[in-house]
Amino acid sequence: MTFESNTPRQFTRSDNQKMLAGVCGGIAEYFSVDVNLVRLLTVVATLVTGGTAALVYLAAWMLMPAGH
Repeated sequence: MTFESNTPRQFTRSDNQKMLAGVCGGIAEYFSVDVNLVRLLTVVATLVTGGTAALVYLAAWMLMPAGH
């Protein structure tokens, strides 16, 4: 992974890859991975953790700024 700049990127919700709130899309864009993989991992994590991952998703929805 190479970056053109040394400035850190900010987590933002995606405007393009939005299904519910754009949180998974924003994470996928940040790490340059497929958004469907992030969505699948989110669902699996929610099932495995008994819903705790869903609470983390809701917190991210509230804390992550909207994309540009």
